[in-house]
Amino acid sequence: MSYILQADKSYTFSDYFNLNYSTKEIVAEFGYTFKLEKLILPKKQIANLDVSKLRQAFYNKLPHISLNSEMAKREFFISPILLEMLEYIEFNIEVEYAVNVNDKLRGSIDYLLTAKKKLLVIEAKNADLDKGFSQLAIELIAMDHLAPPSDFLYGAVTLGDVWRFCCLDRVNKIVSKDIDVFAVPSHLEELFLVFAGILAE
Repeated sequence: MSYILQADKSYTFSDYFNLNYSTKEIVAEFGYTFKLEKLILPKKQIANLDVSKLRQAFYNKLPHISLNSEMAKREFFISPILLEMLEYIEFNIEVEYAVNVNDKLRGSIDYLLTAKKKLLVIEAKNADLDKGFSQLAIELIAMDHLAPPSDFLYGAVTLGDVWRFCCLDRVNKIVSKDIDVFAVPSHLEELFLVFAGILAE
């Protein structure tokens, strides 16, 4: 029996951002459990990785840009990171990827990164990382119905300068939120290694 979602109402992914319930309560509506823990994220070394120019560009140019909207952060923070990663990792980027599993699991994913049978869901927000995480968790649950067989699915919610990852254990139906975050520009190398670990062969 649902205690949060109304049976006769349709919900989009963004509706979950606005619910005043915890991630634990929201994912439980779909039969999943929630954990906050230190994730051991997959990492893969990248030959000749050099993000010094990108880091310096952030330090030099971002002070001149108004970053008070999600659109601004997506254009000037997130897109440059994804474009730079394409120099090192082969993957495809779907922007505003439409998903329609049912009337409770539908909407658009900000960025869906795919590489063969691997994928990474990215949810961009202007503020409130925690509520953004609840939305990300629902997007991963939706992709659990659609993605090729695998044990785990990965996602990240970001404010542009902060990235937090999560992992969906598809076998045990557990959504795990990483207790740590990656700060940009300072943690760019570590961020790239995690992206490579998730997406690269």
